[in-house]
Amino acid sequence: MSPEVLGLVMLGLLVITIMIGFPTAFTLMALGITFGFIGIGFVIFDLVVQRTFFVMQNDVLVAIPLFLFMGYIVERAGILDELFHAVQVMFGWMPGSLAIATLATGTIFATATGIVGASVTLLGLLAFPAMMKAGYNKQYAAGAVTASGTLGILIPPSVLLILYGFVAGVSVPRLYAGAFIPGFMLAGLYFAYLVLRARFQPALAPMLPKEMREQVTRAQMLALIFRGFVPIVALILFVLGAIFFGLATPSEGAALGALGGLVLAALHRRLSFGMLRESVFLTVRTSAMVGWLLVGSSIFAATFARLGSGQIIADFVTGLNLTPEAFFWVAQILIFLLGWPLEWTEITIIFLPLFLPLLAGYHVRFPDNIATSPFFFGIMAAINQQTSFLSPPVAMSAYYLKGVVGKLITLNEIFQGMYPFMAIQIVAMIVLWLFPQLAYFLPDLVYGGGSR
Repeated sequence: MSPEVLGLVMLGLLVITIMIGFPTAFTLMALGITFGFIGIGFVIFDLVVQRTFFVMQNDVLVAIPLFLFMGYIVERAGILDELFHAVQVMFGWMPGSLAIATLATGTIFATATGIVGASVTLLGLLAFPAMMKAGYNKQYAAGAVTASGTLGILIPPSVLLILYGFVAGVSVPRLYAGAFIPGFMLAGLYFAYLVLRARFQPALAPMLPKEMREQVTRAQMLALIFRGFVPIVALILFVLGAIFFGLATPSEGAALGALGGLVLAALHRRLSFGMLRESVFLTVRTSAMVGWLLVGSSIFAATFARLGSGQIIADFVTGLNLTPEAFFWVAQILIFLLGWPLEWTEITIIFLPLFLPLLAGYHVRFPDNIATSPFFFGIMAAINQQTSFLSPPVAMSAYYLKGVVGKLITLNEIFQGMYPFMAIQIVAMIVLWLFPQLAYFLPDLVYGGGSR
């Protein structure tokens, strides 16, 4: 068997083993080392050491544990609880007010941390029982919780964008700036859907009784807003502003965010040694998972390249004579389909590096075409990969919600509530394709026209 075919067999085995349920990081390393030894001999062991040190020496990746720590501190301090109640009071007069409060809280929490599991779990504990008590339709409520909790994939400080910047060699601050408007555009589309459905199908989301809305005095409302809403929004603006305007690198901004999270927890009188220890443990556990994934994918990708299998794929795609636009959308459709059985980490670290060399080839020939821009491709892929949390059978948002609400709702009902939001994401991708300036405006304004 030729080395090129050996690499393709390795790729096929990877997909099968991941779908069976083997640990992704160690599967990547095992396959990379085994097939590398068969195909290129003892050189593979030198390659393993080189790729491991390459990952360890990347400064940008330091931002991942720091942003995770910031998110876990904010979560454990109960700040999200106060944020939800503050936003609920602010939107109490609107149709579907509890769903809108859920969305607003999820959007704000997404800008504090990219931890989707934490967002969905906390919203499931806070918002879902409140919506059930208010007589909301189960599917409508489940869709609001699961979709709102996934916004951290796209809205900065997104861990996905840090990983994409690493594998694609694209500036993370530019990616953050580019994802900001599309992220809030997607949240706006969710908002429109929730309000319109509550407006035209009021049985799905009954208005809160007037006496409940008037229970809170103006002074109490202001106190809730200044305690639950203003501090965390101020922290987010401070951290993202420092990164956007070049006052801090992503790693430095993440460090400021972690410090700010500790200060907020102290001001809320929730900072304790036990909470700090638990946050550190969760941060180390999640960071270790991401780190091993990066090491494993780097070894796998290096082996795949040394075996020459990437060239077979490149020659096949080139032989199809696809236009840049056709290649762009074929790649996005494949990412969408991969989101059904796989998580976004696996797609970003394993499969996007297969598309990027082909994209680079198109970029050389068509440098002014947005379809060949790794920057625009990454922003679009980030929106696309939110489907990995909303698409059965591995829709992790559904399982996070099911885990905290138990018998209140079935998995089938959660899936039914998520389908409209999957459609909204497709609409968001089409809007971004038609109006790419939504992604380019901020990075071009802040950093100049180097995003293409």
